[in-house]
Amino acid sequence: MKHVRSGRGRFLVFEGIEGAGKSTQLPLVERRLGDAGVKTLATREPGGTPLGESLRAVLLDPRFTGMSPAAELLVMFAARAEHLAKVIEPALAAGTWVLCDRFTDATFAYQGGGRGVDATQIAALEETAQGGLRPDLVLVLDVPVEVGLARAGRRRQMTMGFPAAPAEAGLARGMTDRFEREDADFFRRVREVYLERARARPEHYAIIDASADEDTTAERVLTTISKRFPYRRHSTRQAYEAGI
Repeated sequence: MKHVRSGRGRFLVFEGIEGAGKSTQLPLVERRLGDAGVKTLATREPGGTPLGESLRAVLLDPRFTGMSPAAELLVMFAARAEHLAKVIEPALAAGTWVLCDRFTDATFAYQGGGRGVDATQIAALEETAQGGLRPDLVLVLDVPVEVGLARAGRRRQMTMGFPAAPAEAGLARGMTDRFEREDADFFRRVREVYLERARARPEHYAIIDASADEDTTAERVLTTISKRFPYRRHSTRQAYEAGI
């Protein structure tokens, strides 16, 4: 008999620097939870709504390189407020597990650590936009900066020559966005904030070594989730052998 959690859904967030593997691991987790009978919703930030996706296009567009940190911060939270109201809160209330590619920790890491915005300013907007809502678990997929940037570079090379996805309108496939164009020191600051926040509140965070292959990382992620929020699941090998 499959285990299905009743009541309010869980809110799981996937975080990490460029190339950490969020876009790979989140669909794997979504599939495994579905196999276990858990209703899930995958979404992303910035984005997740028509307004959010439009704001995402602005935030990533290299034409706006040099955008003031304050403007960038406010656009992030504008997209987040809409995302919460239209997608995340209704799904959680309906008992759905929300799997989100980035959330407010990314703002503390990128706009705080990377851009130098004061954390108290971010925290004030967090309270305004979210009230008391916080993720049940933040999975920080951690890789050394050099590893992450190398992976991101290979990913861009693999997609060059293909048409741009609609969600990234204005950004040609294989083209670097505003954040990907930052230097290694920027991402070192971003990574350090992620690790500091995770170490400060281990009951709500988990640091996952994502430098291994995809299957090994997936096992680490799924094991962490199942320990925090038990559900019946297949291992990656069992799922492969069972063809699920």
